[in-house]
Amino acid sequence: MRTRTPRLGTACAALALLTLAATVYSTGPAEAAATRVRLGSASDVSRTSWQGPAYTMNGDGKILTAPMARAIDAIRGGTGSLDVVVLGGSAPTSGSKTPECDTVIALTGVNSCTTWTLTAARDGDNAQVNTDIRNAEFVFFAGGDQCRYAAWKGTALESSVESVVAKGGGSGGGSAGHHINSPVVYDACNGSVTSPEALADPYDSYISLTTGMFEWADYSGVINDSHFVARDRMGRTMAFIARAVKDGRTAGGKAWGVGVDEGSSLFLDSSGLATLYGKGAYVVLGDHQPEEAAAGKPLTFSDYKIWHLTAGQTYDFGNRPTCGYYLRSVTNGVADPDLYNGTPRTDCGTPPSGSTLAESEANDTRATADDATALTPPSSLTGSMKSTTDRDYFRISLASNQRLSVRCAVPDAYDADLYLLDATGSTLVRSVNDGAGTDEAVAFTRTAGGAGTYYVSVEAYSGSGASAYSCAMATA
Repeated sequence: MRTRTPRLGTACAALALLTLAATVYSTGPAEAAATRVRLGSASDVSRTSWQGPAYTMNGDGKILTAPMARAIDAIRGGTGSLDVVVLGGSAPTSGSKTPECDTVIALTGVNSCTTWTLTAARDGDNAQVNTDIRNAEFVFFAGGDQCRYAAWKGTALESSVESVVAKGGGSGGGSAGHHINSPVVYDACNGSVTSPEALADPYDSYISLTTGMFEWADYSGVINDSHFVARDRMGRTMAFIARAVKDGRTAGGKAWGVGVDEGSSLFLDSSGLATLYGKGAYVVLGDHQPEEAAAGKPLTFSDYKIWHLTAGQTYDFGNRPTCGYYLRSVTNGVADPDLYNGTPRTDCGTPPSGSTLAESEANDTRATADDATALTPPSSLTGSMKSTTDRDYFRISLASNQRLSVRCAVPDAYDADLYLLDATGSTLVRSVNDGAGTDEAVAFTRTAGGAGTYYVSVEAYSGSGASAYSCAMATA
């Protein structure tokens, strides 16, 4: 161990509590060593209780002092001090070797800040690394390479970070460190994907996802993304969401993307309330199955719900809002224009009275279809699969250039599929997701002139029962 000795003279007393210790830990002859640099007190704080958890989610690798100071203050309850550990996958090539700790150590209530540079997956089981983490009250993942961080899944390091949060501490990160703090991680282990690439094929080889690492309370179903507007990452986040829903990586058929701009940070308190510091952030919700998400095919997904947060605004992850969003869609790999701005909706309540049509048997053919042409959008269709061969037809009308989206919530009693047919009965689009209780969704734009007749068909694939499905229809 090599210790830098404070300079002699009148500054000695002022520097008596500030130490800088750099330690090199060998990880093997073929790999760079893990390094440890500690600023501040050489001894960790000893305290029986903490007031967190608290989290910071940064759009780039820099520490933002205001949200970091708020997290530190929340964890220590406004009194005493705590210890911070910064984890990184590579050391800076120029300037300070501890840029994050240089900022953190100056904040009120910080006893020490230790920077660990780890270069190998097995560093996650390094005894000194895990001792430092478990003795800390906040762990910050630096920017760099989230694939290196994902490699620590299942190591002692994962459990150590979780223990910090469990005792009322916190976690956070910037850029790659922001990515690793979500339960679904775009790990970039196969390369970095752009929005056009991801929309053209949501199963592009560059898209690899890690799940089952960090699952913070009130933050379920989330995929983080960083450098959001500067690098135009809305499209790829939309693709990540579609993948997560399609592949069942999130519960309830829903997934949220959290994209944070450069120079911005989301502070999350112990109740799940997020407050934005800086320029901007976006919460993007996909709450139904994609109309088309398959390997080698462009993405089609209708009506993403997008909340745009500006400085000081909040989003409650503990009680997620059901209004205040604007809608954007992706059709055949092409996203709607103006993805980053929209007028928030305020009419998100119950559809107008009279806009729901319940099936009336027998409606098993186009000739006996229930007439839904008079419904006022947004509207809904309801019915049930009364037998394993049941088909429910509903007749609708679309004008030229009118876009229709249909999303069906299917009960757990059976597996039903969704079709949109033209006037002759030919299938235009379909949704045939596997599994009882799996939702279905389609979208279609009529391009021909004049008005035309179409049919929505809900068909039993397996199982049956009296439990009702409900299909929400919207036009634009």
